[in-house]
Amino acid sequence: MHLADGVLSAPVLLVSATLAVGGVAIGLRRLNEAQLPLAALLGAVFFVASTVHLPVGVGSVHLILNGLAGLLLGWAVFPVLCVALLLQAALFSFGGFAVLGANLLIMALPGVIAHYLLHAQVGPKASRRQALLAGAGCGVIGIGGAALLAGGLLTLSGGRMFGELIVLFGLAHLPVMAADGAIGAFTVATLVRMMPQALAPLRS
Repeated sequence: MHLADGVLSAPVLLVSATLAVGGVAIGLRRLNEAQLPLAALLGAVFFVASTVHLPVGVGSVHLILNGLAGLLLGWAVFPVLCVALLLQAALFSFGGFAVLGANLLIMALPGVIAHYLLHAQVGPKASRRQALLAGAGCGVIGIGGAALLAGGLLTLSGGRMFGELIVLFGLAHLPVMAADGAIGAFTVATLVRMMPQALAPLRS
């Protein structure tokens, strides 16, 4: 899902970076001590999962798990993914520094949306079915939202020039959506059943 440097126009980069900085600021204010171990774990999982990727035009296709991270962390997903994306740009030249804000917005904002839509489904009395649906839903929202945001930013930057690429980008992420949904469903159901204490910060 990493967009490459030089693809987005300067105004789009500026607005994206501003929104991303705002998201990081909110996330840092809301990140509490109880969330730190889970935040570190999810950041590492995102870093590793998105390191193995396939190039698709001006972007790439890979596991993201942004919906799962957002479901469990809320706004704190912004600073967590920011660190991972910064390390990927510095170590592996994934995306780039100029487009860091846009990539962060693309991946983190759908995670926040997943949190607000689904976190009530993983409460103390959540059934296995609710946990599975919430986990699968966060994968769909995370990948679907990220693909829509990436397509929107490309459209704002190039208009019809990126039309075919946007369609290809969306289709290429359908298998990723299914994979992220399956991983999310398994993870959330397992946490609800075996480690409910890991979800305590989410419920507070």
